[in-house]
Amino acid sequence: MLGIIGGSGLYQIDGIKILDEIAIETPFGEPSDKYIITEYEGRKVVFLPRHGKGHKYPPHLINFRANIWGFRKLGVNKILSISAVGGINPSLKPGDFVISDQFIDFTKSRVQTFYEGVCSKNDDTEIKDEVSEFLKNKRVVHIDVTNPFCPEMRDVLIKVCDKNNFPFHQKCVYAATEGPRLETSAEIKFLGLIGADIVGMTLVPEIVLARELKMHFASISVVTNLAAGISQNRLTSDEVVEMMKEKNEQIKTVVLDFIENLPERFNCECENVLKGAAI
Repeated sequence: MLGIIGGSGLYQIDGIKILDEIAIETPFGEPSDKYIITEYEGRKVVFLPRHGKGHKYPPHLINFRANIWGFRKLGVNKILSISAVGGINPSLKPGDFVISDQFIDFTKSRVQTFYEGVCSKNDDTEIKDEVSEFLKNKRVVHIDVTNPFCPEMRDVLIKVCDKNNFPFHQKCVYAATEGPRLETSAEIKFLGLIGADIVGMTLVPEIVLARELKMHFASISVVTNLAAGISQNRLTSDEVVEMMKEKNEQIKTVVLDFIENLPERFNCECENVLKGAAI
């Protein structure tokens, strides 16, 4: 089943039927909000507003572990992340879609694993798999993130954007920063020098935690503005909000086409990430 993480109201799209709203309790605390259970073209899809309805939580206070664990409890094994980012690469323009294929992590205070050895929480699901085994036995786990994004899901996103003639870039490096402040121009210059194309505050540890649970994960971002020092103007939250509103209909088209074209079976290694990863 597919889970989609994005802004509030993303699930309010013509053709998507809302079946239920479910509050989930997890060993890691409360998720950002209730999970919206929907159906589209005979497929169930679970939506979660990353920051909570009304944008209650800043990036550094999002309970990423609870969010991802809640998806697991609902049977989700694929996650599509939708977010706003700043553009670093000069080839990117505000309004462009970006389908990341790598990330660089500069977050500072976020818990990035479910597997904490002797401090691990117990699995409160009824799923019997490597995840439950590793948590029960207090294992320490080091997952491979050489290629962090699911190639099958990325391929669908690429085809969807191409079919709709949306401006997009399919090979980009996402630099994840702590926030909630925006970056300095010196930081952006440094990120550009080490290969970052875009900058945002939510991808990590979201993707890492999903991967730890053997989930397939892909990300599509909207370049809402040019990053500090590249833009000639003072950066504001207003321009981010306005650009996301402007792109709202295109984002909804991407979501519907993505759901319709997502294959039932994947030919990738995402679900094998825990093999040989535990000590």
